[in-house]
Amino acid sequence: MTERAADGSIPVLDHGFVRLDGVMADDLSVVNAARVSFARRKLELDDSDAGLVGFLMRERHGSPFEHNAFRFHVRCPIFVAREWFRHRIGSFNEFSMRYAEAKDEFYVPAVEDVRTQVGKPGSYTFEQVSPELAASTRAELEASYLAAFGTYQRLVEQGIAREVARAVLPVGIYTEFYWTVNARALMNFVSLRNAESAQREIRRFAEAVEELFAEQMPITHAAFAGNSRTAP
Repeated sequence: MTERAADGSIPVLDHGFVRLDGVMADDLSVVNAARVSFARRKLELDDSDAGLVGFLMRERHGSPFEHNAFRFHVRCPIFVAREWFRHRIGSFNEFSMRYAEAKDEFYVPAVEDVRTQVGKPGSYTFEQVSPELAASTRAELEASYLAAFGTYQRLVEQGIAREVARAVLPVGIYTEFYWTVNARALMNFVSLRNAESAQREIRRFAEAVEELFAEQMPITHAAFAGNSRTAP
Protein backbone atom coordinates (compact mmCIF):
# COMPACT_ATOMS: atom_id res chain seq x y z
CA MET A 1 0.00 0.00 0.00
CA THR A 2 1.22 3.48 -0.87
CA GLU A 3 2.03 5.74 2.06
CA ARG A 4 -0.93 8.00 2.82
CA ALA A 5 -1.63 11.33 4.46
CA ALA A 6 -3.66 11.65 7.66
CA ASP A 7 -6.88 12.17 5.67
CA GLY A 8 -6.29 8.97 3.68
CA SER A 9 -5.17 10.73 0.52
CA ILE A 10 -2.39 9.32 -1.63
CA PRO A 11 0.28 11.94 -2.43
CA VAL A 12 1.10 12.21 -6.13
CA LEU A 13 3.86 14.27 -7.78
CA ASP A 14 5.09 17.29 -5.82
CA HIS A 15 1.81 18.94 -4.71
CA GLY A 16 -0.90 16.55 -5.86
CA PHE A 17 -3.06 13.87 -4.30
CA VAL A 18 -5.92 11.46 -4.88
CA ARG A 19 -8.41 10.96 -2.05
CA LEU A 20 -11.48 8.74 -1.95
CA ASP A 21 -14.04 11.22 -0.65
CA GLY A 22 -17.01 8.86 -0.70
CA VAL A 23 -17.96 5.45 -1.99
CA MET A 24 -21.03 3.32 -2.66
CA ALA A 25 -19.31 0.38 -4.28
CA ASP A 26 -18.50 -3.25 -3.58
CA ASP A 27 -18.32 -6.54 -5.43
CA LEU A 28 -21.77 -7.53 -4.18
CA SER A 29 -23.32 -4.72 -6.23
CA VAL A 30 -22.01 -6.38 -9.39
CA VAL A 31 -23.28 -9.82 -8.40
CA ASN A 32 -26.77 -8.62 -7.50
CA ALA A 33 -27.07 -6.48 -10.64
CA ALA A 34 -26.28 -9.57 -12.72
CA ARG A 35 -28.49 -12.00 -10.80
CA VAL A 36 -31.57 -9.77 -10.87
CA SER A 37 -32.19 -11.26 -14.32
CA PHE A 38 -33.20 -14.41 -12.41
CA ALA A 39 -34.98 -12.53 -9.60
CA ARG A 40 -32.21 -13.44 -7.17
CA ARG A 41 -30.50 -11.28 -4.58
CA LYS A 42 -27.68 -12.10 -2.17
CA LEU A 43 -26.70 -10.48 1.11
CA GLU A 44 -23.10 -11.65 1.09
CA LEU A 45 -20.61 -13.11 -1.34
CA ASP A 46 -19.63 -16.76 -1.63
CA ASP A 47 -17.02 -18.65 -3.67
CA SER A 48 -19.21 -18.87 -6.77
CA ASP A 49 -19.42 -15.10 -7.09
CA ALA A 50 -15.81 -14.60 -8.11
CA GLY A 51 -16.51 -16.90 -11.05
CA LEU A 52 -19.56 -14.87 -12.01
CA VAL A 53 -17.65 -11.59 -11.88
CA GLY A 54 -14.89 -13.15 -13.98
CA PHE A 55 -17.43 -14.36 -16.53
CA LEU A 56 -19.03 -10.93 -16.78
CA MET A 57 -15.63 -9.32 -17.26
CA ARG A 58 -14.42 -11.85 -19.81
CA GLU A 59 -17.61 -11.79 -21.88
CA ARG A 60 -17.84 -8.00 -21.55
CA HIS A 61 -21.26 -7.89 -19.94
CA GLY A 62 -20.56 -4.40 -18.68
CA SER A 63 -23.78 -3.00 -17.22
CA PRO A 64 -23.59 -4.87 -13.85
CA PHE A 65 -20.38 -2.93 -13.14
CA GLU A 66 -22.24 0.38 -13.34
CA HIS A 67 -24.38 0.03 -10.18
CA ASN A 68 -21.93 1.67 -7.82
CA ALA A 69 -20.16 4.99 -7.37
CA PHE A 70 -16.76 6.33 -6.36
CA ARG A 71 -16.25 10.00 -5.49
CA PHE A 72 -12.64 11.11 -5.74
CA HIS A 73 -11.06 14.40 -4.68
CA VAL A 74 -8.05 15.12 -6.88
CA ARG A 75 -5.37 17.79 -6.99
CA CYS A 76 -3.23 17.74 -10.13
CA PRO A 77 -1.62 20.06 -12.68
CA ILE A 78 -4.04 21.56 -15.20
CA PHE A 79 -2.47 19.65 -18.10
CA VAL A 80 -3.23 16.39 -16.27
CA ALA A 81 -6.80 17.48 -15.53
CA ARG A 82 -7.40 18.27 -19.20
CA GLU A 83 -6.48 14.70 -20.12
CA TRP A 84 -8.61 13.37 -17.26
CA PHE A 85 -11.70 15.31 -18.33
CA ARG A 86 -11.68 13.56 -21.71
CA HIS A 87 -13.17 10.57 -19.86
CA ARG A 88 -16.76 11.70 -20.24
CA ILE A 89 -18.69 9.03 -18.32
CA GLY A 90 -18.51 10.62 -14.92
CA SER A 91 -19.19 13.92 -13.21
CA PHE A 92 -16.63 16.66 -12.58
CA ASN A 93 -16.63 19.84 -10.49
CA GLU A 94 -13.42 21.85 -10.59
CA PHE A 95 -11.85 24.66 -8.57
CA SER A 96 -12.67 27.97 -10.28
CA MET A 97 -10.12 30.70 -10.75
CA ARG A 98 -13.00 32.98 -11.68
CA TYR A 99 -14.25 33.01 -8.10
CA ALA A 100 -11.18 32.26 -5.98
CA GLU A 101 -7.58 33.39 -6.24
CA ALA A 102 -5.12 30.97 -7.72
CA LYS A 103 -2.69 29.23 -5.39
CA ASP A 104 1.07 29.41 -5.86
CA GLU A 105 1.48 25.67 -6.55
CA PHE A 106 3.12 24.53 -9.77
CA TYR A 107 4.40 21.22 -11.06
CA VAL A 108 8.17 20.95 -11.23
CA PRO A 109 9.17 17.44 -12.33
CA ALA A 110 11.65 15.51 -10.27
CA VAL A 111 15.10 15.23 -11.81
CA GLU A 112 14.41 11.68 -12.96
CA ASP A 113 11.18 12.78 -14.67
CA VAL A 114 12.80 15.40 -16.91
CA ARG A 115 12.93 13.52 -20.19
CA THR A 116 13.52 13.87 -23.90
CA GLN A 117 11.17 12.65 -26.62
CA VAL A 118 12.56 10.26 -29.22
CA GLY A 119 10.83 8.93 -32.32
CA LYS A 120 7.86 9.74 -34.51
CA PRO A 121 4.29 10.70 -33.48
CA GLY A 122 2.48 7.61 -32.27
CA SER A 123 5.67 5.72 -31.48
CA TYR A 124 7.56 7.97 -29.09
CA THR A 125 9.97 6.71 -26.51
CA PHE A 126 11.29 8.83 -23.67
CA GLU A 127 14.77 8.97 -22.23
CA GLN A 128 16.11 10.70 -19.15
CA VAL A 129 18.32 13.71 -19.84
CA SER A 130 21.63 14.53 -18.19
CA PRO A 131 21.58 15.74 -14.58
CA GLU A 132 22.81 19.15 -15.74
CA LEU A 133 20.01 19.57 -18.30
CA ALA A 134 17.44 18.30 -15.80
CA ALA A 135 18.60 20.88 -13.23
CA SER A 136 18.52 23.75 -15.72
CA THR A 137 15.07 22.68 -16.97
CA ARG A 138 13.71 22.68 -13.44
CA ALA A 139 15.20 26.12 -12.83
CA GLU A 140 13.69 27.49 -16.06
CA LEU A 141 10.27 26.14 -15.11
CA GLU A 142 10.47 27.65 -11.64
CA ALA A 143 11.52 31.03 -13.03
CA SER A 144 8.69 31.00 -15.57
CA TYR A 145 6.14 30.07 -12.90
CA LEU A 146 7.42 32.80 -10.57
CA ALA A 147 7.15 35.44 -13.30
CA ALA A 148 3.66 34.32 -14.36
CA PHE A 149 2.32 34.22 -10.83
CA GLY A 150 3.83 37.62 -10.07
CA THR A 151 2.03 39.09 -13.08
CA TYR A 152 -1.20 37.43 -11.98
CA GLN A 153 -0.92 38.92 -8.48
CA ARG A 154 -0.19 42.41 -9.81
CA LEU A 155 -3.19 42.33 -12.12
CA VAL A 156 -5.51 41.19 -9.34
CA GLU A 157 -4.14 43.87 -6.98
CA GLN A 158 -4.83 46.49 -9.65
CA GLY A 159 -8.46 45.45 -9.81
CA ILE A 160 -8.40 43.22 -12.88
CA ALA A 161 -11.03 40.49 -12.68
CA ARG A 162 -9.66 37.09 -11.69
CA GLU A 163 -11.23 35.56 -14.78
CA VAL A 164 -9.05 37.83 -16.92
CA ALA A 165 -5.89 37.73 -14.80
CA ARG A 166 -5.83 33.92 -14.82
CA ALA A 167 -5.01 33.95 -18.54
CA VAL A 168 -1.31 34.47 -17.72
CA LEU A 169 -1.05 31.26 -15.68
CA PRO A 170 0.55 28.20 -17.31
CA VAL A 171 -0.89 24.70 -17.48
CA GLY A 172 1.65 23.55 -14.88
CA ILE A 173 -0.37 25.25 -12.11
CA TYR A 174 -2.32 22.91 -9.85
CA THR A 175 -6.08 22.66 -9.90
CA GLU A 176 -8.42 20.40 -7.95
CA PHE A 177 -11.70 18.72 -8.66
CA TYR A 178 -14.24 16.12 -7.56
CA TRP A 179 -14.84 13.16 -9.85
CA THR A 180 -17.75 10.76 -9.42
CA VAL A 181 -17.60 7.64 -11.55
CA ASN A 182 -18.89 4.06 -11.66
CA ALA A 183 -16.62 1.03 -11.72
CA ARG A 184 -17.06 0.33 -15.42
CA ALA A 185 -15.97 3.82 -16.44
CA LEU A 186 -13.25 3.77 -13.79
CA MET A 187 -11.78 0.60 -15.31
CA ASN A 188 -11.78 2.25 -18.72
CA PHE A 189 -9.87 5.20 -17.24
CA VAL A 190 -7.36 2.94 -15.51
CA SER A 191 -6.87 0.73 -18.58
CA LEU A 192 -5.86 3.76 -20.65
CA ARG A 193 -4.10 5.96 -18.11
CA ASN A 194 -2.27 3.40 -15.99
CA ALA A 195 -0.57 2.05 -19.08
CA GLU A 196 2.86 2.27 -20.68
CA SER A 197 1.49 4.54 -23.43
CA ALA A 198 0.05 7.12 -21.01
CA GLN A 199 1.87 10.30 -20.09
CA ARG A 200 3.94 9.66 -16.99
CA GLU A 201 2.26 12.31 -14.85
CA ILE A 202 -1.33 11.16 -15.35
CA ARG A 203 -0.19 7.57 -14.95
CA ARG A 204 0.96 8.36 -11.41
CA PHE A 205 -2.56 9.57 -10.60
CA ALA A 206 -4.15 6.57 -12.30
CA GLU A 207 -1.99 4.26 -10.17
CA ALA A 208 -3.43 5.91 -7.04
CA VAL A 209 -6.99 5.63 -8.39
CA GLU A 210 -6.46 1.94 -9.15
CA GLU A 211 -5.11 1.26 -5.66
CA LEU A 212 -8.24 2.74 -4.07
CA PHE A 213 -10.49 0.89 -6.52
CA ALA A 214 -8.80 -2.44 -5.73
CA GLU A 215 -9.37 -1.93 -2.01
CA GLN A 216 -13.10 -1.37 -2.45
CA MET A 217 -13.78 -4.02 -5.11
CA PRO A 218 -11.02 -6.63 -4.87
CA ILE A 219 -12.86 -9.37 -6.81
CA THR A 220 -13.77 -7.00 -9.62
CA HIS A 221 -10.24 -5.63 -9.74
CA ALA A 222 -8.75 -9.14 -9.86
CA ALA A 223 -11.05 -10.02 -12.76
CA PHE A 224 -10.07 -6.80 -14.53
CA ALA A 225 -6.37 -7.55 -14.07
CA GLY A 226 -6.89 -11.13 -15.25
CA ASN A 227 -8.70 -9.99 -18.37
CA SER A 228 -5.70 -8.13 -19.82
CA ARG A 229 -6.86 -4.97 -18.03
CA THR A 230 -9.66 -4.55 -20.55
CA ALA A 231 -12.75 -2.76 -19.25
CA PRO A 232 -16.02 -4.62 -19.89
